[in-house]
Amino acid sequence: MTVLLHHHAGMSWSADPARIAIFQALNLGDLLCTTPALRAIRSRFPAAEITFIGRPWAEDLVARLSMVDRFLPFPGFPGIAESPPGAGRTVPQWPRFDLVMQMHGSGEVSNGFVAALEATHSVGFGPPGERRLTTALTWVDSDREPLRWLRLAETVGAAAAGLHFEFPVTPAERARVAELIGSPDERPVIGLHVGASDPSRRWPADSFARLGDSLAALNQARIVLTGSEQERSLTASVRQTMTAAVIDLAGMTDLGELAAVISALDLLVTNDTGVSHVAAATRTPSVVLFGPTRPDRWAPLDRRRHQVIDATSYPGAAADGAAALQALSVDEVLTACLGALQLPPATGNQFSDQEHIAWAV
Repeated sequence: MTVLLHHHAGMSWSADPARIAIFQALNLGDLLCTTPALRAIRSRFPAAEITFIGRPWAEDLVARLSMVDRFLPFPGFPGIAESPPGAGRTVPQWPRFDLVMQMHGSGEVSNGFVAALEATHSVGFGPPGERRLTTALTWVDSDREPLRWLRLAETVGAAAAGLHFEFPVTPAERARVAELIGSPDERPVIGLHVGASDPSRRWPADSFARLGDSLAALNQARIVLTGSEQERSLTASVRQTMTAAVIDLAGMTDLGELAAVISALDLLVTNDTGVSHVAAATRTPSVVLFGPTRPDRWAPLDRRRHQVIDATSYPGAAADGAAALQALSVDEVLTACLGALQLPPATGNQFSDQEHIAWAV
């Protein structure tokens, strides 16, 4: 249960805030988890100029989101790990915001940056006794990530306007998919995302290879490997180990093209990384593999479309999540994949919020 730590009376404004800033300078999955909250905030304040302050990589994604008007690059701040080198405590001379919402974690360090913006009102999570924000909530580490930010949005009167994530892709990006993986046919197209920025979150490459071969043999599936330029050695290891034909797209797509590729898949098998949230945003069925991280915080809310495998949950599994993930059997993942491929195709925009909430809370 999120508990209000302290709340200055000023949160009930006489006029709605005209300039709102959202601060989050993290990674792809973190940003996608905020999209339901961003939509709620836009719905509550339709006339406000909403600015997203984030890392430079995020500018393209933020530009796609109708609920955000403007992007500003995070200049950095002492103690915030995502800062560019040499960042100082002085913030740019931006126009003063009426409201800043801190969505960059628990607030111990990030609230210093928010306070330096000198907004009229500021909202976020913070440690006990937090005084740098005008409204601070208690951080609960196990909270489901999208619901955490929706609870924060509720403090400014913004009610949920759906729980779905958003990552719009362009017609040109969809056309690029046909160039990369060919036109659809009767064979399922299954993506394997073998990377993760944290090596402890990676299921072994040879396990992915054996899974790919099994899916190709059992389902005549076309196998697609996704990944960044930095993950080319990982996907090459899988490609070279597999006996079945495989399409290796590591380093061949920008972020929008990657989302378009994922949207065209019949199934994505992925480690717990940002790409799993892209699958949620594009409503692509997925099997997500967890080891050291916890699915109760990071798994997609829609547990019908997105199957979750917690490697620590099996009898005899190592207590250490990374070790348990290394030992996770191909058969367990294959069974989940075969079940996921039997799901009916997605229809409509989204499951009802009532269905979502039944799984999410």
